[in-house]
Amino acid sequence: MPGTSTPQPRRSVTVIGLGPMGQAMAGAFLDSGYDVTVWNRTASRADDLVARGAVLAPDLEKALAANELVVLSLTDYDAVYATLTPAETALTGRVLVNLSSDTPEKARAAARWAAERGAVQLTGGVTVPPSGIGKAESSTFYSGPREAFDRHRTALEVITGRADHQGEDPGLAALMYQIGMVMFWTSMLSFWQAVALADANGLKAADILPHAVETAHSLPGFFSFYAERVDAGVHTGDVDRLAMGTASVEHVLHTHADAGVGTALPAAVVELFRRGMDAGHAADSFSSLVELLKKSEA
Repeated sequence: MPGTSTPQPRRSVTVIGLGPMGQAMAGAFLDSGYDVTVWNRTASRADDLVARGAVLAPDLEKALAANELVVLSLTDYDAVYATLTPAETALTGRVLVNLSSDTPEKARAAARWAAERGAVQLTGGVTVPPSGIGKAESSTFYSGPREAFDRHRTALEVITGRADHQGEDPGLAALMYQIGMVMFWTSMLSFWQAVALADANGLKAADILPHAVETAHSLPGFFSFYAERVDAGVHTGDVDRLAMGTASVEHVLHTHADAGVGTALPAAVVELFRRGMDAGHAADSFSSLVELLKKSEA
């Protein structure tokens, strides 16, 4: 009839797991006007969210039944199974946005497990800490059925402003997440190592911070330069040579030893460079080390 508006679909979501990340996600949904149902083994973790308008489900079955869209924020996939298995009959028809951290293979297995119980899994890899949840500039990798992703994209963009669908393979989002973690943890360890070396020489972290930031900002240029060559299998020593790189990382190791600080990390780097030398890559680029890393040490 004229003047009759089309009813808008109810915006609602269930969040299971209320650690810092789950609480941040539930809070972001509340801020965006969603009806939010929450559940956690320790119910008191929901107190602040309930005060803001969330509904604490009395049990997991009712939490799952409340909404089609269910966001899982649990430690790992073992925790997912331990949490959901007792209520698996309530999974039928649910879209499980599984943001738990784990391996790509476990993500694929969990997607099959969900499908066997009538649910759809969207694997997610959130690239920010809880403080980044709800921010337009933050991003999350997703993979799994495109139809489910597209249908719930608006809700996913509440969690992080960018929702990046990587493909139908449920393991791809977990893979991209773990690639980021490889770089993050190793990079942060390198900074802690630099701080330790600075401290042994009477300097504070703040003293070396400008130099550390400048060094970090130089890395994207190196990534871009080497990516094309690595993909093409080109490791010629026209720009750099592994022999020179080995001398450099050995100097790094000796500097740490002379300063009396831990050498486990620089020693591991030296060991990898020496493996490359032993494999006959002395005159090649140090990018040739990627070929060693592609193979299991076993």
